[in-house]
Amino acid sequence: MNEPTRSDGGLIVEVRDRVAYATLDRPERLNALSVALTNDLVDAFDSFSNDPGIWAVLLSATGERAFSAGADLKDMGSADLRNASTGAGSSNAPAGVRRPGAVPMTGPRRNFFEVIMECAKPTVAAVFGWAMGGGCELALACDVRIAADDLRIGMPEAKRGLGANFGSVVLPRVVPVGLAYQMLYTGEPLDAPAALQWGLVQSVVPRAELADRAETLVRSIVANAPLTTQRYKAMISKGRDLPVAAALRLNVGPNPYLSEDRKEGVAAFLERRAPNWQGR
Repeated sequence: MNEPTRSDGGLIVEVRDRVAYATLDRPERLNALSVALTNDLVDAFDSFSNDPGIWAVLLSATGERAFSAGADLKDMGSADLRNASTGAGSSNAPAGVRRPGAVPMTGPRRNFFEVIMECAKPTVAAVFGWAMGGGCELALACDVRIAADDLRIGMPEAKRGLGANFGSVVLPRVVPVGLAYQMLYTGEPLDAPAALQWGLVQSVVPRAELADRAETLVRSIVANAPLTTQRYKAMISKGRDLPVAAALRLNVGPNPYLSEDRKEGVAAFLERRAPNWQGR
């Protein structure tokens, strides 16, 4: 367990009882994704992925109006002006932040959506209010999405002349491809019932209950054997686009079959007690 820390970019990080909590904390900017915040997300999720004491991650946000309104256009505009005044090119743009002239998935740092999606630990996003553009993509990068009933989620980049590189690849793998086309082409958001209907989120709860329900969900994950849940994540993420015969022969992620936790799980079942997982 550690005390919550807040970065200069506006990310609160806390680790408590095997769960890492990453909370966007820029409510005055509708939790928009600034350069500093995206860099902080890269560092945090890279750390979560490599920390054996963390078994799951919960991504959430402060404020009442938005999980995240997407890329911070004010921050992007200021950076463009700085680059124009200094003659700097798009190579100075950090990966993952879409600004005019920047090439997606390039730059000195890894794309933050990619880092979140490839985190080795199960990830849950608790989304509410506006989750637009990069905010929608941020939710898409997580494994499971639980939503408040006030959710409005979408990809408005076509209305701003921007691109949605991550969303245009991942969204049609989550929702029917026709719906993905519609969302990307029109830029119009879905409300919470529609997002649930099409599998963009896995559950919808009253706004006042979101934090408690998200906590219950993430606790139900860390109550299980961590090597098994991490193995599931690796198998799904690496095997879902392979032919079944090839996917069945993948050997990725931790191996629970010969683990001490496997013996402990069987013993706990036979002794009618809760298992004491060790992650080994």
